[in-house]
Amino acid sequence: MRVIVCGAGQVGYNIARRLAAEFNDVTVIDNDASRIARVTENIDAKGLVGFAAHPPVLQRAGAEDADMLIAVTYADEVNMIACQVAHSIFDVPTKIARVRHQSYLDLAWSSLYSRDHMPINVIISPEIEVARAIIRRLEVPGALDIVPMADDRVRAIAVRCLADCPVLDTPLEELAELFPNLKVFVVGIVRHGDLFIPTGRTEMRAGDVVYFVTSTDHMHRSMSVFGHEEPEARRVIIIGGGNIGLYVAREIERHHVDVRCKVIEINESRAREIADQLTRTTVLLGDALERKLLEEAGAGDVETVVAVSNDDEVNILSSLLAKRLGAKRAITLVNSESYDPLVEDLGVDSVVNPRGSTVSTILQHIRRGRVRSVYSIHEGAGEFIEAEALETTRITNRRIRDIHLAKGILIGSIIRGQEVIVPDGDTRIQVGDRVVLFTSTNLMSKVEKLLSVGLEFF
Repeated sequence: MRVIVCGAGQVGYNIARRLAAEFNDVTVIDNDASRIARVTENIDAKGLVGFAAHPPVLQRAGAEDADMLIAVTYADEVNMIACQVAHSIFDVPTKIARVRHQSYLDLAWSSLYSRDHMPINVIISPEIEVARAIIRRLEVPGALDIVPMADDRVRAIAVRCLADCPVLDTPLEELAELFPNLKVFVVGIVRHGDLFIPTGRTEMRAGDVVYFVTSTDHMHRSMSVFGHEEPEARRVIIIGGGNIGLYVAREIERHHVDVRCKVIEINESRAREIADQLTRTTVLLGDALERKLLEEAGAGDVETVVAVSNDDEVNILSSLLAKRLGAKRAITLVNSESYDPLVEDLGVDSVVNPRGSTVSTILQHIRRGRVRSVYSIHEGAGEFIEAEALETTRITNRRIRDIHLAKGILIGSIIRGQEVIVPDGDTRIQVGDRVVLFTSTNLMSKVEKLLSVGLEFF
């Protein structure tokens, strides 16, 4: 597949890296020569310095023969115009644009992106993706990450095993014997920073981050198996009243009427603006790094502080300060990948990474065939994939033990109608089943073969 990526920032770089690693023909455009140098030095992709929305630049990038254009520059307008040019002049089949400003996303203007106006196949809003991820973590305390799949009948969840986790040092193959009616399947473990696919003999250790798939009906019971029975937050402080903070506060007001929420915003005009849009939320004007303000907000008594300002340092430090004052949990937005190795050791409970959320959403629309959803984890080291089994798919009408899955590919759940099945070696995949797989990213070519003919990825 020939792909043009407009923008070589963190999202563009990571998308280009992923696609190039899967042997796609990738060209990256950016007007910053240093970013393009980084691309060409580290990725098997072509780089082009130029303005991504200019027709001559897109022509030099090979737009006439491109299958897809992914526009993720920092400017919404550049992304939208690049898609328009790609359609009107070069007839690029698929256009994906990152759009951040909420005024462009209002449903009242949705016809703007139709084929007759500004034809964009997929609009991605990082702020909305991040806000939704935060809301899910508020609803399931103790989860480091939570992803609904199969129309939310199944959830992929990440938890950290603490010292009091009841299933430490227990081989995974014994979980089914200990909890015979529990629909849970462990598919990945991060230990000392490295992701690996466990076997039945693998034992979990304190400090491990465990990824498992479970029926949504069994989610809370599954969390308790891993030692997480934290109550849902009833008092929340949001640090930062930008698009993300406002969206989270609105969702809390709409769907969690028993939750008391306060927002801290440093900019006076923005504080007044969001106060006018919220009805039950208290908006406080000031700097979240000031201890006195956090005390006034009641940080010592809240279950969760959500730090989502535009400044990584403010988010990290205010989270730690609130926890020192007594906040039980911190959900922290961190944009820069340079902080990734540090935040866990500093004591941040759950990190939200807009780069990862955006990459996952883009991958969902890149994977072809009957792929319903894709979610990338651990900086792209692994992927959850939800796909539909067709009659011609190689995995259909075969027992899992006879499919001979490569080490590093696991089938974590099968959804058949309204039934959620935790598979074993004798489980037979039927036509129409929705299958949730987990794989190491370096095995995507094997997954492609596994899901051909009817489920081709490229």
